[in-house]
Amino acid sequence: MTPQICTLLLLMSAMLAAQTTATLKGRLLDPNGGAVAGADVRLENLLTSYRAEARSDGNGEFRFTNVPFRDYLLIVEKSGFEAARRTVPLRNNVAQEVEVRLNVGAVRERINVSAVEATAELLDVAQTGTRTALSLSAIERMPVAIGTRGLETVIASFPGFAVNANGAIHPRGAHNQMTYVIDGLPINDQLTGSFASSLEPNIVQSIELFTGNVPAEYGSKVSGVASITTKTGVGTGRRFGGSTEVSAAGFDALGNVTQVAGESGRLGYFGSVFTVKSNRFLDQVSLDNLQNGGNSERGYARLDYQISDRDVLRFQSMAGRSSFQLANLRSQHASGQDQRQLLQDAAFWTGWVRTLSPSATFDMVAAYRTSIAQLFSSPGDTPVTADQARHLSTSTVAANLNVVRGAHTVRGGVIWQHIPLSEDFSFGITDPSYNDPESEDFRESLLPFDLSRGGGRFYFSEKNRGNFYGVHLQDTIKAGRFTFALGARYDAYRFLVNGYQFQPRLGLSYFLRESGTVLRASYNRNYQTPPNENLLLSSSEQAAVLAPQSVREALGRVAVRIRPERQDVFEVGLQQSLFSRASVNLSYYHKRSTDQQDNDNFLNTGVIFPLTLSRIRVNGAEARLTIPTIRRVSGSLSMTHYRAISTPPFTGGLFLSQGAVDLLAAGPFVIDHDQTFGMQANIFYTAPKWIWASTTIRHDSGLVVNPSDPAEVANDPDFSDLLPYVRLNQTPARADARTITDVAIGFARSSEGRRHWDAQFQVTNLFDRTAVYNFQSIFVGTRLVQPRTLGVKLRWYF
Repeated sequence: MTPQICTLLLLMSAMLAAQTTATLKGRLLDPNGGAVAGADVRLENLLTSYRAEARSDGNGEFRFTNVPFRDYLLIVEKSGFEAARRTVPLRNNVAQEVEVRLNVGAVRERINVSAVEATAELLDVAQTGTRTALSLSAIERMPVAIGTRGLETVIASFPGFAVNANGAIHPRGAHNQMTYVIDGLPINDQLTGSFASSLEPNIVQSIELFTGNVPAEYGSKVSGVASITTKTGVGTGRRFGGSTEVSAAGFDALGNVTQVAGESGRLGYFGSVFTVKSNRFLDQVSLDNLQNGGNSERGYARLDYQISDRDVLRFQSMAGRSSFQLANLRSQHASGQDQRQLLQDAAFWTGWVRTLSPSATFDMVAAYRTSIAQLFSSPGDTPVTADQARHLSTSTVAANLNVVRGAHTVRGGVIWQHIPLSEDFSFGITDPSYNDPESEDFRESLLPFDLSRGGGRFYFSEKNRGNFYGVHLQDTIKAGRFTFALGARYDAYRFLVNGYQFQPRLGLSYFLRESGTVLRASYNRNYQTPPNENLLLSSSEQAAVLAPQSVREALGRVAVRIRPERQDVFEVGLQQSLFSRASVNLSYYHKRSTDQQDNDNFLNTGVIFPLTLSRIRVNGAEARLTIPTIRRVSGSLSMTHYRAISTPPFTGGLFLSQGAVDLLAAGPFVIDHDQTFGMQANIFYTAPKWIWASTTIRHDSGLVVNPSDPAEVANDPDFSDLLPYVRLNQTPARADARTITDVAIGFARSSEGRRHWDAQFQVTNLFDRTAVYNFQSIFVGTRLVQPRTLGVKLRWYF
């Protein structure tokens, strides 16, 4: 990062901040109007398992900050008074104030949510699209494997996702067009384990996921938007505190997470350091798990400062590093291949929230994020040797105005992003049988780069920079039983190609109070910008000349630059309360897109090259059953089905295999992230004292794999033992169905409201099911599911 950028960020930290969470302030009074001190106050949401606690001070005042946008149940309890409760809608960052009068009672009553109240609490009556959420209490008790892909595992528990290798998740038939918004910082880059240092779930307070009727404030990549609220030191009530956790698991995995948090006056702070090493860093490419070690380190810091009663300042930073080997096939291991990859990233963002009036706020955010990816070759590489150095940076400035007036909640704003990108890449063929001139699959365009036949390396080096501009306006209107979400967005993309799009984002819902039903429908026009990873090479003439003559003739020219994807998305759905004990959320959607975006994987290396296909059509249905705690058991069940059909021709990518080119140049085909059925059940049990248990059961019917010839696979020592786990004789060919069960049991010790220590024992893939995510795929290669692995976590609090 240049000194000029550092200076710019430091200057901005004095004047800018952003806030994507709500604040609730309140005062407790007795029947005579006197302050009630020392009362216990709770803020809860049954759907997300969110729970926050506070105690009123000498003036009867309490405060909740960092609260994700939703409706909540406020519960107040104090000895000598009747308990009080009320529903509080927190839908924007305009601080809300409440006054609660407590009635004198003979005894203290402890409140449990009644059946009538539970019906309302189990529904989000303002929801006009598919939206799900989880809070810290649920995330901490999920049996997430020790490693570097915890956050993706949490998100995959929501409906609408198919799971792929190395933490990749496919939202609603898209490859990986996700935006992660971390306390107002939008990250559009791919964050899966082989492309970047993944986010650590230990810093997360809550996750809210949008996959249907995405609000107009979100742009660029919106097949799924994960809005993440991180932990804060504000409200801890301590100057200094924290925890340290050590973990160990199979494949020699070791990890540590150390966190500190506290507050003093108007200042709150939180920091976290995470480290992990494993001999199964990425998902293995064969049953042997060869050459697959790695380590990762990540740090995060957050400062909150209340400048005045009307101004809040926040500064945040995070950085990560991952260094790992690239898993080998048997033939590569025998040849001595030792390819390695190094990923580094850092981000700094800051801002300011200004309360303009009791019903309006203005917020801004300024951010800088940079990432570096390097691939290192080795002397024994086969069938191809390759090196890469890629540097991607994104500078962001955004501003928003929020106004609440009667039935209207209005949010409007602008965003600008500047994106410098540099790429260096080279490769050469080392195996004489890979592109044999005597083979029917021989490609003459690769012959100059065949090192085994006297050729030289292919070299590419280029720098470029682009800009992205967006403006949005959304009004959420409450009108009796109706909720209208009327949004619009305009984006302009200026990079290798120039484009723009006006995007209506429209939705409505209707609440049938008598039956506990919420009906909804929406239409979204989306404009998804191309992936930035290796975008320059994929759009270049150097890469295009590697394509066969038939492909170049179909395109009409040598190189076609990758364009943004344009989508039309229609959705209908409903929420239904079930006997005041549970709720179900159903949705059906249809998506049609032009210039569909995808990636191809360069020979299992994890290096990706973006490509586009002419269009894609996706139809899908989803369901989520949520069961709040009933006799100490709670849980959820998510189910997903979608059908994704892509149509050539394609542009971009870096394909060395003639078979891959033939497939992408053929007629409409089922894309590799199509899956007939996916299901995940999360079950939690809390014992009367200090023991808890959880299990996750995930079933996947199987992604589409490469239509390989079974006879050829049977004679290939690299892949022959994987034949039982793929269905190559059906159309389309698919990975075999799998059901994976993970379990965890935990122990927690606390006293007087303070935690002392906790321990967790877990088993990943309890029944040791052997399965593949994908097989010889032109998009992601071959990857296997993690075998049974035992792990333990121990955490101490200070």
